[in-house]
Amino acid sequence: MARPPRLDETKTPGFSGTADPALVARGRYVAQLGDCVACHTAPGGAELAGGRALETPFGTIYSTNITADKQHGLGNWSYAAFDRAMRHGVTAKGRRLYPAMPYPSYAKMSDEDMAALWAYLRQGVPVVDQSNKPLGMHFPFNQRWGLAYWDALFADTTPFVPNPQKDAIWNRGAYLVQGLGHCGACHTPRGIGFQELAMSDLGSKGHLFLSGAQVEHWNAVNLRDLWTVPDTVELLKTGQNRFATASGSMTDVILHSTQYVSDPDLTAIATYLKSLPTDQPRAALPAPVAASATPAATPVAAYTSRGGLGYVQFCTDCHRADGGGVKGVFPALAGNPTVAAQDPATLIHIALTGWKTASTGAHPRTYTMPAFARLSDAEIADILSYVRASWGQGAGAVDAAAVADARKSLDPKIDKTPFETPRLAQLLDAPNAAQLVRGMRLNAETHILLPKNVGNDLNCTSCHLNAGTVADGSPYVGVSAFFPSYAPRAGKVITMEDRINGCFRRSMNGKPLPPDSDDMKAMVAYFDWMKGHTQKEDKVPGRGVGKVDPKLVPNVAHGEKVYGAQCAVCHGQNGEGLKDAAGRTVYPPLWGDRSFNIGAGMARTYTAAAFVKRNMPIGFHEKFPLGQGGLSEQDAVDVAEYFTHQDRPDFPDKVKDWPKDPKPKDARY
Repeated sequence: MARPPRLDETKTPGFSGTADPALVARGRYVAQLGDCVACHTAPGGAELAGGRALETPFGTIYSTNITADKQHGLGNWSYAAFDRAMRHGVTAKGRRLYPAMPYPSYAKMSDEDMAALWAYLRQGVPVVDQSNKPLGMHFPFNQRWGLAYWDALFADTTPFVPNPQKDAIWNRGAYLVQGLGHCGACHTPRGIGFQELAMSDLGSKGHLFLSGAQVEHWNAVNLRDLWTVPDTVELLKTGQNRFATASGSMTDVILHSTQYVSDPDLTAIATYLKSLPTDQPRAALPAPVAASATPAATPVAAYTSRGGLGYVQFCTDCHRADGGGVKGVFPALAGNPTVAAQDPATLIHIALTGWKTASTGAHPRTYTMPAFARLSDAEIADILSYVRASWGQGAGAVDAAAVADARKSLDPKIDKTPFETPRLAQLLDAPNAAQLVRGMRLNAETHILLPKNVGNDLNCTSCHLNAGTVADGSPYVGVSAFFPSYAPRAGKVITMEDRINGCFRRSMNGKPLPPDSDDMKAMVAYFDWMKGHTQKEDKVPGRGVGKVDPKLVPNVAHGEKVYGAQCAVCHGQNGEGLKDAAGRTVYPPLWGDRSFNIGAGMARTYTAAAFVKRNMPIGFHEKFPLGQGGLSEQDAVDVAEYFTHQDRPDFPDKVKDWPKDPKPKDARY
């Protein structure tokens, strides 16, 4: 058993009073490089005061207070004691630290960086009087004396030695990755003693360094030769690039660490990672799409498999039918290393518990993917298998048992709202499955499949979200049960075919679809299937779009600000909508010649406000299934008044809109 290294007081950096402000500032940067805040700050807690839970296979470890508090922190420590803890994992009182504290990596730190970090922790961080939480490790792992054997067998405290055959940029990157960045703590596989199998790219096991590992049910991807240098720099600086968006604990790394790292240091890190060879297959990197290029195709299995239809229902609004995502907003799945990884742990974790983007200076707005734990294990497995088959470059299918095991360990929250979301995958069980799938596609791809009937860029699902299956988003559930019905606006009884053609004429500025056509029959069949067993007198939870208080007075100026902050990223600064590089509409225009007509229902302020309040923006929080809604009623009314009164195509038949009823106060004509 190894003895704790002795304290060498001769290594004290030479300050006893107030340190040089430049040294403290450098120490702050070193702390950012080492990502100290992410581990030593509890959610919502004081910075570096400890208390964050670190889950391990052997129990829970809580990070400690590393402020200069004399009772609970580093206030009574000497520099030599600090240096020993950082390099050898032994505290000032001689207690051994668990290697969840990456002291084998910090052993590679230079004396200059160590001294600067000490100066910052002692004099640059507010002192917090907060006690440390007791250990949560299981027996026998709660016996710290056993760590001496671990250190003797596995701890590599070799200092960093520059490679003379490499240039300064490469060596700086190697130093940061192997040392302060301790990237291997997550991205290097571990052995039987939970030790990192390699601490650098050297030696007989050097090929394992950063080759990928599973951490807390997340798959930390293989970093070796992952992307180009600019792509890696972009992800570390902003949290996203053209291939991926950070997830899991990596969002904390970017939030607290890498977004603050200097460009030269990020370039050095990326240069080093790019230089590491790998024998693992990589996802093919998609080429940039030119405006004149042929758009990427939707996989055929999207409409012929349960997983594909599940993806169409729950995933396409953000990740798109071709897996291309939405640049700067929602990550692409095509070319994404998480999708192509041999281990699907991250995909399963995100599907069950949800996910948020890292808030960075470049992308300060946080986007959320809600948890899909409401779906069964088999449904999630089907969808993820479809994703991997479509864009995973040969990655294997996901087994429902793997989802069940992860669910048991993660214990995710399950949405329990009363609205029963129909499953498009069940279309395949119907005897007229082909007709129903066609009807669903006509709703989802209306302006593409019916160009003679649609005069603009809208689809039925522009309002009826997720193919008409979202509560309070005009869901189709029960819709056909209410037809034929008397319509006060039209002043007559109308059929389902009449209602559909009304949408073509009003909301889409197009021509009616012949009632006896196969496409009209497919759309009506889809509505009838969605109705299920609903009767006309039944109350369907979530039907319609809800209501907002009509006594609220709109503030158009404030509505314009809300639009700019919450809506423009998807619908354009001038309401023109969002198109991809191939010119396809991603999110529809809200005004202008390609928008809905002046006579459409959304031209009424309070109707639009009710829809906005419950459904916009998407990706705003954790509500199933789109993370939709979240604005206050006043914000919704204000922004609805703003966009409903912008210029859009007129509708000659508007004179017939109120044949018996008085004109609603919020109608714009």
